[in-house]
Amino acid sequence: MEQQKSPPVIQSLQTGIQLIDLIVEQGPSLRFNELQDLTGITKSNLYKYLNTLTQLGLLYRDKKDGTYSLGSKLIEYGKAATGSQDLIGKVTPYLQDINRHTSLTALLAVWTHDGPVVANIWSANYGLNIGAQIGTHLPLMSSSGKVFATFMEWVYIREWRLKELSKVPENKRKEFEEEQKAISKTYFSFSKDPLVEHVSSFSVPIFDYKKELLGALTIVGFSPVVPKTPDDEVSQFVLKCAREISESFGYDPKKNTVAETSR
Repeated sequence: MEQQKSPPVIQSLQTGIQLIDLIVEQGPSLRFNELQDLTGITKSNLYKYLNTLTQLGLLYRDKKDGTYSLGSKLIEYGKAATGSQDLIGKVTPYLQDINRHTSLTALLAVWTHDGPVVANIWSANYGLNIGAQIGTHLPLMSSSGKVFATFMEWVYIREWRLKELSKVPENKRKEFEEEQKAISKTYFSFSKDPLVEHVSSFSVPIFDYKKELLGALTIVGFSPVVPKTPDDEVSQFVLKCAREISESFGYDPKKNTVAETSR
């Protein structure tokens, strides 16, 4: 049998993308010597790659500590890829308000073909490792994942949900199904240590005028200070923000009923 040849690639472009991937995986920021140790690229070539990526806005170099992190251009690409430009623009001021009001990290998760991803983050606590940054895919058992599993149309989430549930023990699947019933009534989901130990989150849905899910507003922080129920003052504040965002997209809670969650 004739062996199929791999399609030709531009190796330098591939290396540049791999540098970005490395910061995504190891970040949120890395120093030059850390990047060199991880890649094995010579100093002169690594400087060229980093300078090029920085000039293009794909990476950002902090002049104070010399670290490299993801650039603002990637946010633009992410917005275009998710088709969520208007949503991100409307949600960002709310992320800022929530952060000021609660001192917790606030993020927006949106749906892609591969499941929910982080589309924007606002946090004043840059030392807190939440295990995610813009572009990170979120698992089913995260608070954001639970919102999408509960309110997103079945046709979109079926494969993702089945794939994610295959990683969950049988007893936890039954607990999750019961939890979904509560989420569908309260519009509130909680997850303890979904990505990083001692860091928990809660999420609330954002809808449009057809009661279709646009995204999940998610709050992240150290487990002891993250509300576990929708009755908490912080939870109520975030639910109010989500309702205002939804109403800006034409959502009317009086004309919409809770999504059906039974599968």
